[in-house]
Amino acid sequence: MPITTVGLDADDTLWHNETIFRLTQARFLDLLGEHDNAVIEARLAEVERRNLRLYGYGVKGFTLSMIETAMELCDGDPPSGVIREILAAGREMLAHPVETLPGVDEALHQLAERYRLVLITKGDLLDQERKLAASGLGDLFAAVEIVSEKDRGTYERVFARHGTGPDEAVMAGNSVKSDVIPAIEAGAFGVHIPYHVTWAHEVAEPPVDHPRFGLLETIADLPGWIAARGA
Repeated sequence: MPITTVGLDADDTLWHNETIFRLTQARFLDLLGEHDNAVIEARLAEVERRNLRLYGYGVKGFTLSMIETAMELCDGDPPSGVIREILAAGREMLAHPVETLPGVDEALHQLAERYRLVLITKGDLLDQERKLAASGLGDLFAAVEIVSEKDRGTYERVFARHGTGPDEAVMAGNSVKSDVIPAIEAGAFGVHIPYHVTWAHEVAEPPVDHPRFGLLETIADLPGWIAARGA
């Protein structure tokens, strides 16, 4: 069965993202310097997890979670200027330049010559649209889906809407939890392209024994991997 459609994640697959969050989190730890770093990180992770269903993914939800964490750790009265600094950090994240990962431009041009490319990403709508426009890659995609969650149903709908169904599709991204496992459950190929850091909420065990699972060191290897599947 030929592959007709290639789905691609955005953050940390096409361009850097998690490193920006890590830098902002380090800045947040400094703002709450009177507290132990491990305590701050654990509370922030707990608050983020709790807020995902309310705020979704992305910078705005992260910023709100930092504010909430600061309020909780400081008994509702954080030091003067802390909230202002958190909001400033969030604005800087939303304006951060987009830096594509090595090999992305060439790989996507190769893929676009043979397959229908679909960008499938979570996060804030306006921020993801901004990053795609700034990346210069937008014209290579036949469709863009910015979704609230990536699960089996998402991939079934997206690949039916923009392709010939999940059986003839590949999904590639840096998250085993979001980009690989649910895509395979939907019937597509799932290709893991690891980023050097992974958000704790996206960690999962890869389905290494599944015949539709692939693991690549870099996105530059993706065109060849798909071609080897007989597409």
